[in-house]
Amino acid sequence: MESADIREWRQHDVVDGGGKKIGTLESVYVDTATDEPFFATVTVGLPTKHRLVFVPLSGAVVGPGYVRVAFSKSQVKGSPAIDTDGVLPAEEEPAIFAHYDLEYATGASGERRLARR
Repeated sequence: MESADIREWRQHDVVDGGGKKIGTLESVYVDTATDEPFFATVTVGLPTKHRLVFVPLSGAVVGPGYVRVAFSKSQVKGSPAIDTDGVLPAEEEPAIFAHYDLEYATGASGERRLARR
């Protein structure tokens, strides 16, 4: 995934491979080992009951006004979620990785894997 500045991705539509809108990109989480964009949170749900779901950015493509992810709308919407004003507890990181069949490992000193940017 290439982009000059990950802050520019905020508020872009997030779509699946078929072009179906999943939601709006709320923030980007980087891999603490590499500082590279790794996951995004996407605002989904009804206007009165929004939540943030996580989606990996591997294989994602940035276009004008959108980010296309390599996962289906139903898989993303079924991912572990946090409240829109919530914070991801470190102990919940493994569940997000497991949802997408990704291997999870903490840093060398046991530090968390994801950091919000």
